[in-house]
Amino acid sequence: MRRGLSIPAMVTALALTASPAWAYMVYVSNEKDNTITVVDSTTMQVVDTVKVGQRPRGITISHDGKFIYLCASDDDTIEIIDAATLEIVGTLPSGPDPELFVLSPDGKTLYVANEDDNLVTVIDVEGKSVIAEIPVGVEPEGMGVSPDGKTMVNTSETTNMAHFIDTETHEITHNVLVDSRPRFVEFTPDGKEAWVSAEIGGTVSVIDNETREVKHKITFEIPGLRAESIQPVGVRITADGKKAYVALGPANRVAVVNTETYEVEKYVLVGQRVWQLAFTPDQKTIISTNGVSNDITFIDVASDEPVQSVTVGALPWGVVVSPK
Repeated sequence: MRRGLSIPAMVTALALTASPAWAYMVYVSNEKDNTITVVDSTTMQVVDTVKVGQRPRGITISHDGKFIYLCASDDDTIEIIDAATLEIVGTLPSGPDPELFVLSPDGKTLYVANEDDNLVTVIDVEGKSVIAEIPVGVEPEGMGVSPDGKTMVNTSETTNMAHFIDTETHEITHNVLVDSRPRFVEFTPDGKEAWVSAEIGGTVSVIDNETREVKHKITFEIPGLRAESIQPVGVRITADGKKAYVALGPANRVAVVNTETYEVEKYVLVGQRVWQLAFTPDQKTIISTNGVSNDITFIDVASDEPVQSVTVGALPWGVVVSPK
């Protein structure tokens, strides 16, 4: 099932607002109603809704923008969606209950967290085959890969660890203890740091990628909110490495962090239960998924002000933006 604006309406909307070269497609996985919502980044309007597998969560896109990869968690598979036609054209052998994944810098390998089996599954994307299964801690979720592709990091929610894994040997080289319920990993663009959010701990641990030790912990305080309602999840860092954005869950805010001082410079009010984040390729906008309010929020990166919220499907979880 698909629904949305007609093709003529889409073309008219784009022509009235900007050159099509400036438009990016935003893909949002909706965990509760088993759909992906497609939003035009220029018009900030829904242009399509695509029916997918059960409980879609993690979502990413090939580096050339041709294929969307989606964790259909309750179907124990990863769906491959043609970005041009929005048709499901294949699957990848994900292992049980895939929740979150990360694509290698060369686009050839997908690293998948399998929450139920305490494994990270390594997939050859082109060959559609499993290369390795790596035992990790209890309830793996967060996945990150260094810019040089040599190191992959998985976080285990119950073990409260970040596992540093050599991508050549598929062996764990370091286990780093972080705060309670780590949910996401993001490397700085220079590869020197890995930022790990802890949902229940309420912190982001900044880990030195050379020493594999926590060098700083970022905390968050919002007047009028109890500490337990501030729950960091998604993390994204600008391409110039100067600012980090942290989704704070039921605090309904995105924190803007100075990556040099590790100080929070601003809290941006968005929708309810902000979960994941994604930049547009031009880095002018960052988009949040707001699960309880069933919408996404476009945030201007220059001013760090919310621009517009757009209603999507039920319980939006993940978000990715086309690379061109």
